[in-house]
Amino acid sequence: KQMMENAGRNLAAQARELRTADEEVVVLAGNGGNGGGGMACARPLANRDIPVSVVLDRDPADLSGAAAQQHGILAAMDVPIGVGPVSVPDSSGLVIDALVGYGLSGPLGGVAADLVRKTADADHTLSLDIPTGRNATTGAESGVAVAPDRVLTLALPKTGLADGDWDLWLADIAIPATVYDRLDIPYTGPFDDYWVELDKRN
Repeated sequence: KQMMENAGRNLAAQARELRTADEEVVVLAGNGGNGGGGMACARPLANRDIPVSVVLDRDPADLSGAAAQQHGILAAMDVPIGVGPVSVPDSSGLVIDALVGYGLSGPLGGVAADLVRKTADADHTLSLDIPTGRNATTGAESGVAVAPDRVLTLALPKTGLADGDWDLWLADIAIPATVYDRLDIPYTGPFDDYWVELDKRN
């Protein structure tokens, strides 16, 4: 939950930097950590009086764990929450893609796929961790996929992001360096700030 909060704060800061004045922000959220991080992002935006709404890929009753908790907080704040593509404005300003993260296996279908198609109408799109519809390891897109302007990935860059046509940023979500040591992952902390822009060529 703590890392989800860190992801949400980082994502909100990126959204504030990316959006233009008076632009509405629409967060597309699924279940699990990715959706929870997207919903956590909506809170600091709402607290700064930035017009923000959330569109889910399922009925709120079908959310579980931390995503359900994040939804409950937003509902108590009266942040507008809808379900499905009908709730996405035809001409959106900034769309935040927090539908499906690195756990994707196979092509998207159903409501999530319909929401991905709606991102094509947005002025700007910001994906959390990995663009929905893209394999985090291989970069393969076996069906519809979000084509974001910017990706904010978490903790370590994913190999599946190397060849994308987007600005790539890496967020510090406060994972201790000892975690990488215990997994035998060579790690040198890249962060002078809460996030760093990556050069995908290296």
